[in-house]
Amino acid sequence: MSLITTNRDLADASRRLASHPFITVDTEFLRETTFWPQLCVVQLASPEEAIAVDALAEGIDLSPVFALMADPKIVKVFHAARQDIEIIWNLARLIPAPLFDTQVAAMVCGYGDQIAYGELVQAVCKVALDKSSRFTDWSRRPLSEAQVTYAIADVTYLRDIYLALHKRLESTGRLSWLDDEMAQLTSPDVYEQHPERAWERFRGRARRPRDLAVLMELAAWREAEAQSRDVPRGRVLKDDILIEVAAAAPRTADELSNLRAFPRGMERSRAGTDILAAIQRGLARDPKTLPKIERERRNGNGATVELLKVLLRQVSEAHDVAAKMIATVEDLETLAATPRAKIPALTGWRYEIFGAKALELIDGRLALTLEKGKVVTLEWQDTPESAAAAAR
Repeated sequence: MSLITTNRDLADASRRLASHPFITVDTEFLRETTFWPQLCVVQLASPEEAIAVDALAEGIDLSPVFALMADPKIVKVFHAARQDIEIIWNLARLIPAPLFDTQVAAMVCGYGDQIAYGELVQAVCKVALDKSSRFTDWSRRPLSEAQVTYAIADVTYLRDIYLALHKRLESTGRLSWLDDEMAQLTSPDVYEQHPERAWERFRGRARRPRDLAVLMELAAWREAEAQSRDVPRGRVLKDDILIEVAAAAPRTADELSNLRAFPRGMERSRAGTDILAAIQRGLARDPKTLPKIERERRNGNGATVELLKVLLRQVSEAHDVAAKMIATVEDLETLAATPRAKIPALTGWRYEIFGAKALELIDGRLALTLEKGKVVTLEWQDTPESAAAAAR
């Protein structure tokens, strides 16, 4: 087993890893009972070796790992990097860069939306991963040989996947298509847990300014409480209860206790007092200072959104790129309501393959039709009506 448990071995391995142009990275962690993820194992591989670092080993110092993450000469390769980066950010206040996310790259290479690592290994490496250790308790010691083998497999096959995807992106001229996603993944703002922004998880759930004001205060209170106690948000107050309390906005402990889903007895606790105080703060907020409540974008635009979905699928299949990589349903709804909106689908390569056509479709200058069972596009001058008009 290539399991590292001492600082000396970690320092030696890190020096060897640092001599390569790229390393693959993965982590094993637990967060079922905590707010902050508990790092248990860090896996690293270069083209020549693969190791697993016991992050819970007595006296272990992960500074060499963090130095690798910060080294600008080494590309750090992850699959579905967001949670791994969150852990590194929380522990070291740094974000791995330069970064390559194979899940994002796979979307550009036509492997579908957010393909799982095991599926990508099967597709690229023709290997079926043993997932029997996936849900084991990574905090228990000693780690078993099966656990270490499983953990290291997550970075060994990642090397071949990275090389294959990178080669394909280079040959198709699509490496730059990853730039926006990598920039987002390496933005510290993505990983900062700001209580005052916790309400954004419920965007669209409030229908009245008063409900939104109360929801903002309640969500901020719950976020701060969960962080300070290091427990999952649901341990403080479940999402559906938070929404119910915000809509009802009870003023007293008795009114709070009358809510059907509210935990019995909680209204008389410190948390109950804090909740009532948050409600009062919300009710006292000036409605003019609140974010604008987004109404249903589909009102009056449903047909346009459906047509845009058909166009998106046609473009996705034609270019062999995952549809979600080009535009989300939210993007399409925004586009239908505000054709010149500032969304990714109207910039860069997305505009070239989809955005320009989407605007033509909305403006009535592009038609969709079927040809041998496949959706194809027709420019306005190609339609029978335009041909007849031209003949006149």
